[in-house]
Amino acid sequence: MENYGHTPVLLHEAVDALDVRANGIYIDFTTGGASMSALVAGRLDFRHARLLCVDRDSAAINAAKIKLADFPVDFVNDNYTNIKFHAARLGITAVNGILMDLGVSSHQLDTAERGFSFHLDAPLDMRMSGEGLSAYDVVNGYSEDDLVRILFKYGEEKFARGITKGIIKARTDKPIRTTGELAEVIKTNVPLKIRREKNPCRKTFQAIRIEVNGELEGLSFALPEAFDLLAPKGRLVVITFHSLEDRIVKNYFRDLATGCTCPPDFPICVCGNTPKAKLITKKPIIAKEDEIADNNRSRSAKLRVIEKM
Repeated sequence: MENYGHTPVLLHEAVDALDVRANGIYIDFTTGGASMSALVAGRLDFRHARLLCVDRDSAAINAAKIKLADFPVDFVNDNYTNIKFHAARLGITAVNGILMDLGVSSHQLDTAERGFSFHLDAPLDMRMSGEGLSAYDVVNGYSEDDLVRILFKYGEEKFARGITKGIIKARTDKPIRTTGELAEVIKTNVPLKIRREKNPCRKTFQAIRIEVNGELEGLSFALPEAFDLLAPKGRLVVITFHSLEDRIVKNYFRDLATGCTCPPDFPICVCGNTPKAKLITKKPIIAKEDEIADNNRSRSAKLRVIEKM
């Protein structure tokens, strides 16, 4: 358990963007392997500062407690959508910075029994918390229309209908129980040309994982909750790993940083809107070539930052 095995992406860029103050209060919404939290903790004076580490994965929290044993950190094993409840419980009313490193961790992908990876045969699971709806439930219980919907919406999978028909046919004979069985169904229901070009499972597995964990709905809910918790000049730092996440973050940040929304031909402003935040990153920060060479997962990462007015 000491080695959670998560390789952080844009580690120094994210923590630098947080603009850590030695006497500040910070929350890591997605603690994972605690590499970012450890870097933040090293910059704090805990006689005056606080750090709250949150993760829905109990394995992550257990590993973080070991990694951060030298620091008086607060830990919460829960979904970050419940952050306001936990902040109030801990007497935290405003914070100087929040980190959100989204998506699935390297540890979750590489631990076969978690059922996240199409490279490793294991029971269909994909639950970050280990509780509630599982990938098995989605694959074997959702209607054909619902499966098509989530594959199109969350996986942007253009072969969603063919893959779904394959799933329905396969599960009619017997339940699809493992990641290997699901991967085989996907491969046999996309064109041969696609199978030759790349592994065709990624988008379907991504879509099912997002559905199982409510990731996009959770993100849309948590961003305003996080922003409300920020003190003036507090920063929200978010790393996304696919276009759907990034679109939500980019649009939310843009709206916060937008002032008057009156039509340009209005002589005076009547909407009264003023910017609530300043964009620290007008364009996302992306990984450098050397990081991409060391960790291919960083290729799709985008880091965006806002500062509360």
